[in-house]
Amino acid sequence: MLQLRDYQRASLDALQAAWAGAGAPAIRDGLIVLPTGAGKALVIAALARETLEREPGCRIVVVTHSRELIAQNHSELVGHWPEAPAGIFSAGLGRREAGAQVLVCGIQSVWDKLGAIGPRDLVIVDEAHLIPRAAETRYGRFLAGLRALRPEMRVVGFTATPYRLDSGRLDAGEGALFERIVYEATIGDLIQRGWLSPLLSKATLTALDVSGVGRRGGDYIPSQLEAAVNQDWITRAAVEEMVGYGRERRAWLAFCAGVAHAEAVRDAVRAEGFSCETISGETPRRARDRLVQAFRVGRIRCLTSVGVLATGFNVPEVDLVALLRPTQSTGLYVQQVGRALRRAPGKVDALILDYAGLVRMHGPVDIVTARTAAQVRGREGEVRAKPCPGCGALIALNASTCEACWVEPEAEADAEAKHEAAAEDALPILSERVTAALRAEGGWQPVRAWHLVPEPEGLAVELACPGGPQRIRLALEGSGYAREKAVLWWRGLGGGRDAPVDTAEALERRDELERPDAIRVRQAGRLSAEVALRFPDGRVFADTRRVEDLAA
Repeated sequence: MLQLRDYQRASLDALQAAWAGAGAPAIRDGLIVLPTGAGKALVIAALARETLEREPGCRIVVVTHSRELIAQNHSELVGHWPEAPAGIFSAGLGRREAGAQVLVCGIQSVWDKLGAIGPRDLVIVDEAHLIPRAAETRYGRFLAGLRALRPEMRVVGFTATPYRLDSGRLDAGEGALFERIVYEATIGDLIQRGWLSPLLSKATLTALDVSGVGRRGGDYIPSQLEAAVNQDWITRAAVEEMVGYGRERRAWLAFCAGVAHAEAVRDAVRAEGFSCETISGETPRRARDRLVQAFRVGRIRCLTSVGVLATGFNVPEVDLVALLRPTQSTGLYVQQVGRALRRAPGKVDALILDYAGLVRMHGPVDIVTARTAAQVRGREGEVRAKPCPGCGALIALNASTCEACWVEPEAEADAEAKHEAAAEDALPILSERVTAALRAEGGWQPVRAWHLVPEPEGLAVELACPGGPQRIRLALEGSGYAREKAVLWWRGLGGGRDAPVDTAEALERRDELERPDAIRVRQAGRLSAEVALRFPDGRVFADTRRVEDLAA
């Protein structure tokens, strides 16, 4: 059986309840909202399998817009269910297996092939935010044609961004395809629970000015936008900042305003001594595949993109995203930032550099959901965040200052002077609710680096964390209980069963140990604390320690 995370299981249970009318009127067409990196392909695979187990004769079609997603969804399905009666219909992939009981396909290939694929009982749409509201489109004709063949057909949409710039929420308004959202997992909750990568941001000295750029269809006119932002001095300044922040990071992704802009950013990155390539809609398919693979394995440090890679791009190692394309589209903003949300071995967090002012316009990425974004159309110029008067950090509109700047009235002058030097580091991509939870005692803190420090009775493992260093003492040369604890922790850190007998041996064998990517410390008693370490593969080691053994 497919092993689902709890929220993935909950999404399918909620869908079944909505179909059955449990607690609310039954619906036929529902929407499931899962953030980028939350595993939509796995949930789609589980939905197909469980549907056929309940209804063996059911005919299913999984439809999306890109060959990368088609291949990914099919691979996920057969990877977890090798005997799945699944096939692919995609001109881009060179396969036309129209008769498959579970057909994974591209809308461009099947919208006018209803006779070939025949009636279907369930349609699963991946990246459902790309469905236009108008009926006279490929999606509109495809879904209407299938429903004419089988009126009782159900439709399930999966998306990370259930709204469109031109028509608002996907489950509201005239002509809405979906009746309601049956389940929604939020970015903030999944970050707090360790399923998605923490995000952080830095205020950039370079800012893109689009005040004179016209708008059409709710977003900036592409030619005017590129002309405004593709200026040599702006590009060089932005790239200099990006390189400074990203020098120690693994994989950078830069979203640009046009092909010429993406190429200019690429050339500037190369001039700084880093490998960089450009991918756009004009890049031939095979060349694009080669570039993405080279980026995935680390042969290319940076990709600059225009018009692609905002959806269906799955490289978990991305740990820096540069937002160099101003947009009025909340969905595009969330999709671009979402490229950095996936977890990867050794990845502690991801840095978002917002040159385009998107956080100021759309708000922290974890609170831009269907339930808070409401109607997007008509909000093109609305500012959803404001600068903190004390430090310039972007904060909620109803807040007076950020948490770091808030002080008791009598201490206000001192606090302002102390905080001034750090002002440029406070540009929150996540809401204060999530950042506070990540900082709070009992929450997971990323481990940015570690080293072993020799001590009289053994050594200390010192972990560098955003909230300050955490030190765990291992009394390898001690006796009794202290030695037992040291052996337990040596093994918990990945060391062999036979722990070192002294500090010198431990230092010689340091390569046996594995660096955790997060630590959580919770009070367990007046003099003790529960310490948990989470490793890149998801393994968690936890034990209770005396507080005195944790002093930094």
